[in-house]
Amino acid sequence: MKILTTQISGLLQRAGSNNEEAVEETARLLAQATIGEGRVIFAGFGEMKAVGVNALFGAEPFHGAVQFEEGMEIQSADRVWLFTRSATDERALDMARMLSEKFIPFAVVAGDKANDENELSDLAYTYMATGLVKGILPGNDGGRIVEPHLLAALFLYEAVKMAYDEMIFEED
Repeated sequence: MKILTTQISGLLQRAGSNNEEAVEETARLLAQATIGEGRVIFAGFGEMKAVGVNALFGAEPFHGAVQFEEGMEIQSADRVWLFTRSATDERALDMARMLSEKFIPFAVVAGDKANDENELSDLAYTYMATGLVKGILPGNDGGRIVEPHLLAALFLYEAVKMAYDEMIFEED
């Protein structure tokens, strides 16, 4: 338990410090939709769909949020926030390409760091990497185990939500 706690603490610390600027940029991007006539559309792939569920039904819902559904019409005033374990997830890449072609700005949270080979980070308006691309603990067979992708994504979600709420509720 102590090793797991230490590794998760380190993961969240790195995710926070490596994405400070992107957290503010993402909040600003999403606030554009809320202040205008748009929606903040949460599109999660795999277990990352849970971030959108939390945004809609959590203790403190994300103002203006809707969950992405297949076939949903996305307007130019909308902003999309993609959550995926890997930047090579074909479903996430297909959606990113479609949004890019329609000139709809979107944000991404994925495990992989942004670099020249990361098409998803190139397409995104803002990109946050959790830094999680393999397990955080050594397994008995020599491999790595425990991949808390959702935990890291929820941490970044909460950081963005704090900045977002400050922006959209500042007049109140």
